[in-house]
Amino acid sequence: MSFIPELIARQLSLSSLSQAENTIRLLDDGCTVPFISRYRKEATGGLDEVAVERIRELYGKYSELEKRKTTVLQTIGQQGKLTPELEASITECWDAAVLEDLYLPYKPKRRTRGSMARDKGLEPLAAMIMRQDAEPNGLAARFVNGTEVPDVAAALQGASDIMAEWVGESAAARDAVRRTFSSHAVISSKIGRGIDPKETEAANYSDYHDWSEPLRRCAGHRLMAMARGEKAGILRLSLVLEPAREDTLADRLEHIFVRRDARNREAAALVRAAVADGYKRLIKPSIETELLGVAKERAEEEAIRMFAENLRQLLLAAPLGQKNILALDPGFRTGCKVVCLDRQGNLLHHETIYPHAPQNRRAEAAATIEELVRRYAIEAVAVGNGTAGRETERLVRELDLPGVGIYMVSEDGASVYSASAVAREEFPDCDVTVRGSVSIGRRLMDPLAELVKIEPKSIGVGQYQHDVDQTKLKKSLDTVVESCVNRVGVNLNTASKHLLTYVSGLGSVLAANIVAYRTENGAFRSRNELLHVPRLGTKAFEQAAGFLRIEGALDPLDNTAVHPESYPVVRKMAADQGVTVGELIKNETLRQKINLNHYVTKGVGIQTLTQIMNEFSKEGRDPRTEKQDFQFAEGIHSINDLQEGMVLPGIVTNITSFGAFVDVGAKQDGLVHISQMANKFVQNPADIVSLNQPVKVKVMEVDLDRKRISLSMKALLND
Repeated sequence: MSFIPELIARQLSLSSLSQAENTIRLLDDGCTVPFISRYRKEATGGLDEVAVERIRELYGKYSELEKRKTTVLQTIGQQGKLTPELEASITECWDAAVLEDLYLPYKPKRRTRGSMARDKGLEPLAAMIMRQDAEPNGLAARFVNGTEVPDVAAALQGASDIMAEWVGESAAARDAVRRTFSSHAVISSKIGRGIDPKETEAANYSDYHDWSEPLRRCAGHRLMAMARGEKAGILRLSLVLEPAREDTLADRLEHIFVRRDARNREAAALVRAAVADGYKRLIKPSIETELLGVAKERAEEEAIRMFAENLRQLLLAAPLGQKNILALDPGFRTGCKVVCLDRQGNLLHHETIYPHAPQNRRAEAAATIEELVRRYAIEAVAVGNGTAGRETERLVRELDLPGVGIYMVSEDGASVYSASAVAREEFPDCDVTVRGSVSIGRRLMDPLAELVKIEPKSIGVGQYQHDVDQTKLKKSLDTVVESCVNRVGVNLNTASKHLLTYVSGLGSVLAANIVAYRTENGAFRSRNELLHVPRLGTKAFEQAAGFLRIEGALDPLDNTAVHPESYPVVRKMAADQGVTVGELIKNETLRQKINLNHYVTKGVGIQTLTQIMNEFSKEGRDPRTEKQDFQFAEGIHSINDLQEGMVLPGIVTNITSFGAFVDVGAKQDGLVHISQMANKFVQNPADIVSLNQPVKVKVMEVDLDRKRISLSMKALLND
């Protein structure tokens, strides 16, 4: 194995090199991150899913860098310029920017001033001047040929262009500039020339019309905002150094190229001028672009990380469970779409009621809801939180339906689902309004199972999601979905094809084959029956089996997270206690008598055995929390109902790097800025709140013109 595992082990501060080596071997063997983190703890030394995923990312990054080094070495070697020292520098390099610096002098170039001078035969002159030991005019006179080099001035200019290019390609010079800019550069944002600052779109970026701050302190969300303004043609971004820093950097660069013991001052002066030209014209723009790119990439990674964490919390939101649901997609003019679902989420009934203006058929709508609750034994009502959501919720609560829970449910992405191929496949005979209502009801029942059908970007919990690298965003969000699905586990006999797609080791083809097999042969009775599914081989079975559950299976282990490869050791434990496996699972007293060390084998270690015992303690319970009821304050229906000083209940709807957005029932989320979250410094808002968390907030400011609500949690702590 290459040096990469050692590099990763150092970077992640792993306790042993074998953790990285074994994880990489498992990844190369086709194992998924969820499988490795749950079922290969002995091999990885107990690494959790986050650590395994990080190893996978770094392994991919350094593998690509290793391929790049091979290409660089081959290219330089073909030019006959690969010295042992250069080869060693490239081989030992694990920084992409430094590698490109080393490669730059040998990289095929477009036509430049330096290359044109080189074509005129002036490279030897540049080399002689760089030695700074002879008068340059006399040297230049030898290269005057009357055509391409008509005079001494032209010869010296060409040589200077070549020297400037050498400076620009110098790894030492680029490193000096990069280090200085990394530590001391100031990012400057100015409104573009000819842009009217009062124009609507330009006004959106008014904070950045004349803004500057140290680059290393620039928060990701500010950089993303400036980058968006630059892309829109409204802002101009640049990196600058303070004059004193520029002077210090100039001295450092001169020290690299200008000899203190130069025997000819005129030659030294030409080199000094070439250094200044190489810095200003070649190095500075290149490093500025590089560092701005790195900063933007870092800001994008922060935005993607925040989006991914929000998505994780949303997918793992508390499910209500299998209940008979009445779901309402509210509306005014077009009415409220009503659907009734059974405990498996099947559509039983749908119609439209018109309780609000302009029809105002409130009594008729109320009677319809009461009749549907009775007819379909409704246990809970889900009300979409969009237009007319609060008004519809109030109508349902006024009915005083005994034993029926009433819940507001986010509609974000429901319209995307209702028009999707997945929705058309599920409900080919229903229109988009009915499909959207079904989605709202199913979200209450099981958010994870329903939300996986929607493109994550459409769920509404991101920050600058349209400005980041879409490939990276999709990869990150797909990883989160896969993680959540496998953490919760999937009912093999009820899961949709879309949900099964995210199970470790399956994918879309095998998911479709499982559903087709289930349709043709009836419910699965054991995990081993999966091996009869077309194209589902032993490797896919190994990766997927532990994450699939079969309620009422012949073997009770098939409804747990215990992997089939560990069934023999569990059966031995049960036999040694003189009970069945089912009895062992249910009897904690019996399990406490077991000495796990007696069951350690070469293939099953103490970590796996401990995990099995922990799984039995859960008795197959869903790892997600229980659904809680929540009500907004009475009398709050729009932003116009808010007044400064009000203390209100709210629900956290989105978390960003600069704070959290909270729904207080005003049809416009308010912002709790990071500075208003606690009576202490807050590094990360996610340390204080979580998505869908009920909170108490105080209204600090209401801006009706801009439709902005400023809230505080800190203010409550001061009261």
